Amino acid sequence: MLSVDPSDAVDPLVLALDVGSTGTRGGVYDALGRPVSGQRHKVRHQFTTGADGTSTIDPDQVVEEIVQVIDEVLSKQHRGRIAGVGIDTFSASLIGVDADGRAVTPCYTYADSRCAPQVAELRNELDELEVQQRTGTRIHSSYLPARLRWLAATRPELVASVRTWLSLSEYVHLQLLGVTGAGTSVAAWTGMLDRHTADWDPEMLAAAGISAEQLSPVHHPDQPLTDTGTGHRVGGRGSGKNSGRPKHWDVVADVPWLPGLSDGLASNVGAGGTDAQGWVLAAATSGAMRVLVDEVPERVGTGLWCYRVDRTRSLVGGALNDVGRAVAWLEGIAQLPPKEEITRAVLAGPSDNTPLILPFLTGERSTGWAGDARAVITGLTAAHTGLDLTKGLLEGIALSYVRVAQQLAEIAGTPSQLLASGRVGSDLPELLPVLADAMNAPVTPVTIKRSTLHGTALLTLDLVLPYGTRTPADVAETHQPRPECLPYYRERQAEFERVYAGVLADD
Repeated sequence: MLSVDPSDAVDPLVLALDVGSTGTRGGVYDALGRPVSGQRHKVRHQFTTGADGTSTIDPDQVVEEIVQVIDEVLSKQHRGRIAGVGIDTFSASLIGVDADGRAVTPCYTYADSRCAPQVAELRNELDELEVQQRTGTRIHSSYLPARLRWLAATRPELVASVRTWLSLSEYVHLQLLGVTGAGTSVAAWTGMLDRHTADWDPEMLAAAGISAEQLSPVHHPDQPLTDTGTGHRVGGRGSGKNSGRPKHWDVVADVPWLPGLSDGLASNVGAGGTDAQGWVLAAATSGAMRVLVDEVPERVGTGLWCYRVDRTRSLVGGALNDVGRAVAWLEGIAQLPPKEEITRAVLAGPSDNTPLILPFLTGERSTGWAGDARAVITGLTAAHTGLDLTKGLLEGIALSYVRVAQQLAEIAGTPSQLLASGRVGSDLPELLPVLADAMNAPVTPVTIKRSTLHGTALLTLDLVLPYGTRTPADVAETHQPRPECLPYYRERQAEFERVYAGVLADD
């Protein structure tokens, strides 16, 4: 999507902020959802990690980064033009603050896996499938019940000093606005939200060892926060390491601030997945398939998650551990042919000689949630080449997406298109025609950069300028499914399930 010159930007403007795994970025967008030229900035960061599963970041550092980004992108010329501010962050973050609003813990990220023993405890104590139907989430180390239980078991003195537990977006709002609220999608990603009522789930709170009073009230996107006090107050503002505000704070102080957004929702919307017909297929190191539906589904397939995102809508989907990671693994162990040769082989169509690969190198999430599953290769002989393995791996990844799609179809029907986002689609475009054939649906590569930031801007515009016209995301040529390949992939899918049932189903 081309940037628009500031003089050509259509008012009202919005400020979008995005806190990801590698940095904090922000940008100004106009009423059509176009980035404004020269008004974007990024501050890089990285998580603190350890061999024991540690994955944290300093929450006050992130606040300072937000201040720096706002300082870089806003000026006095924006006064009266900025109508709203939105922020998304990586999901399932957790920060403990004291009575003065100071962070007394680091920000624990979704990737912190030190609570694995508590995951096992909760799975023994609770009916996981019943929990999934209520909260939309399985019991996993990326969600908060196990993490809170782990903290209580290993750092009881630290837990005793915590008055309120916040997500990262809530903490940013607290430090800058003095008030906060748990955005619906952020609350959903905790694993403690009743997706039917959009309120905190009593059973999961009890399992986590906390009360609803230790959490912020849930705020839907149409319940904005402002510097004038709209929202939940926790202690005092500016009590962290950074007590300052951006130099042009007056530009955004009195405009609505959208409650925090999950990055998964923002990414989906930014790629064009705004209704049940536009499914988004994300493919990077890991992968996901998501669809935004205008309902709260009564039941959810066991292989899926279902996050409540506002008063009426849900984001439903499934996740794959190994997409780009699986390709990188194969590149490291096998002598692969040039990309041009792979492309020719893919376009030539499937071959019955191709090995079948179940690509679970680091375990399985959707659809079986077999965390200790490992990759399986069948039909491999001494005559097979690196090209054969590549085709088998691409097919295995595509068939893994098909398994998610089959459960998604029970809720969202058949998609009119699959929007493919993520770097694997651009780095390994050979995967896209295989996906189209295996899914039996058109696959359209989304080429827009910074789709998550773009989605946050669009969701903010929905608050300040509902029903306005938006410029669609940039896309490349669509890959159409080839009908003659469908019988092959149906048989391949059946074989995939036979091998899975025989080797992995009991994991």
